Amino acid sequence: MSNAASRLDDFRHRRTILVTGGAGYIGSHAVLALRDAGWQVAVIDNLTTGFRWAVPDDVAFFEGDIADGPLLARIISDQSIGAILHFAGSIIVPESVSDPLKYYANNTVKSRALIEAAVTGGVKHYIFSSTAATYGTPATDGPIMESAPQVPINPYGTSKLMTEWMLRDVAAAYDFNYCALRYFNVAGADPRARTGQSTAGATHLIKVAVEAALGKRDHVAVFGTDFDTPDGTGVRDYIHVSDLAHAHVLALEHLISDPASSHTLNCGYGHGYSVLEVLNAVDRVTNLKIERKVAGRRAGDPAALTADSNAIRSRFGWTPQHDDLEMIVRHALAWERKLMDVKR
Repeated sequence: MSNAASRLDDFRHRRTILVTGGAGYIGSHAVLALRDAGWQVAVIDNLTTGFRWAVPDDVAFFEGDIADGPLLARIISDQSIGAILHFAGSIIVPESVSDPLKYYANNTVKSRALIEAAVTGGVKHYIFSSTAATYGTPATDGPIMESAPQVPINPYGTSKLMTEWMLRDVAAAYDFNYCALRYFNVAGADPRARTGQSTAGATHLIKVAVEAALGKRDHVAVFGTDFDTPDGTGVRDYIHVSDLAHAHVLALEHLISDPASSHTLNCGYGHGYSVLEVLNAVDRVTNLKIERKVAGRRAGDPAALTADSNAIRSRFGWTPQHDDLEMIVRHALAWERKLMDVKR
């Protein structure tokens, strides 16, 4: 067994992975992916947007805030935490424009507190849920590389970029490495329908569209039809949440195996779909016609965002399994139906 493999095997048997926001949408999928890969997991979540039932009963769960230093110190010590996957935060772009202080508090200030708790508690590996919003409006057409200028156009993107900077500086000063994964548009649900996006009033397009298809909304708003795109509506790179969760498992393994390395990587498929293309796909899957209502552009929305994901594919061997828009829609739809059955 190689030194890296031996280090990874030893870590897996002795250490627990702390998932912040593990009762939320992406965090709950990461918990499942970690457990499926044989990792011991603990979760901290304040349940503002997450759900206690989204965390398996045999996973250690702590209801609390990631800025609660004494609580984090106790969790890190009692649970033998060896790495942190940080998902907790606020994610709605227009809200960040209208309430920037909330985003700097939740996404930046509290992330700083979590990083400090990690360093103080001897946690050496940290994976951060970042965003393509750090790029702002791309200067050129086509997929964005990680080396593209970081010029966010909304407080959401800025709040995440500031955390990336903190991680960079902490890794230079301490025995600590990190991976910041810049997500593009996350969608879908666990293929086995164990978890999915459950937050009421969600703004993610595919979630909204399947809700409309099932009669939970009477229409879908199309925010802007005058973008510089083929059909005038915004184009995004939609990544299946389970592919994204798997990327986190690979990132964890690489941080442990190579503790001298840190990474900042895009997570997307490298191609995008417009709002109208997504709605047409939902129509095809459901054999229905969703009502569209055109509205004005939302503050902070760029015309198109797609990922150049060559770096994560080559460094981590990440190979997406669900790069199919209609498959993403089917999984989201199955989860939405399950939610409806639970609530009856």
